[in-house]
Amino acid sequence: MDEVVPEVLAGDRLDRFVAMVTGVSRAEAADWVAQGRVQVDGRVVDTRARRLQAGQRVQADVTAGPPEVVPEADPGVAVEVVHADPDLIVVDKPAGLVVHPGAGNTHGTLVQGLLARFPELAGVGDPQRPGIVHRLDKGTSGLLLVARSPVAYAALVAQLAEHQVARGYQALVWGELDNDRGLVDAPIGRSARTRTRMTVSSQGKDARTRYEVLATFRDPVVVSRLACRLETGRTHQIRVHLSAIDHPVVGDARYGGARSSLPVSRPWLHAASLELAHPVTGEWLAFASALPGELTAVLDQLS
Repeated sequence: MDEVVPEVLAGDRLDRFVAMVTGVSRAEAADWVAQGRVQVDGRVVDTRARRLQAGQRVQADVTAGPPEVVPEADPGVAVEVVHADPDLIVVDKPAGLVVHPGAGNTHGTLVQGLLARFPELAGVGDPQRPGIVHRLDKGTSGLLLVARSPVAYAALVAQLAEHQVARGYQALVWGELDNDRGLVDAPIGRSARTRTRMTVSSQGKDARTRYEVLATFRDPVVVSRLACRLETGRTHQIRVHLSAIDHPVVGDARYGGARSSLPVSRPWLHAASLELAHPVTGEWLAFASALPGELTAVLDQLS
């Protein structure tokens, strides 16, 4: 599809325009937008509600899945490596760094920084996200596993699928929880209304998050610091689950946690620990990551 927006359709939403021109449903057109398959004036747009202007050129890939983006090495991306051996890399990702290229993020990703240091990653796993076996959201900091060899990639994927990797997070959430420990067991799927947002849904995939209250603060606001353990690995899982029980992550604008009474530049969520059997040697490994300064600065305001 390659069309110029006529005057009569100026102001139309992007998903409606794509659906009208191609004959697909609005839902399918919205999926194309979310997948990065639609461009406006040569730039990928991943917001389906984007209003169009007359004369703009809209292009969509209607023949295949999301456009393949094979990342190139970028030595300008700094990556903190906390462990590296011939089969496994563990990195400590800062908030704000995207893990791999995708819609709207084609440069400056963690994968591209890793490729500059470990070029052999190009042959491991998915060429679009080499070595990546799980992800952290852009706004989340902390520990991330990366496979350095094909045999490690297969083993890590299997371990994650079988819930054999212990992934621990720390989160600061709004309010005081009723119980010191708990399990949120609720399926998660993509929102039908906003395709880049996840939600608890009976049509979603199984998802389980365990939590333990580490501390509760009451001044100047009531918030709780939690230790969370993932039993599954769904997109935005901790953020969605904590929001679903009315305790959204502080600073998480997408899921109701951004409030002026305690401003935070990003979600207060950190991947603090990883424990697993080495994917090749079987040796038991444990890694920990200290809270970054922007998160400890928030704690310093509380009592």
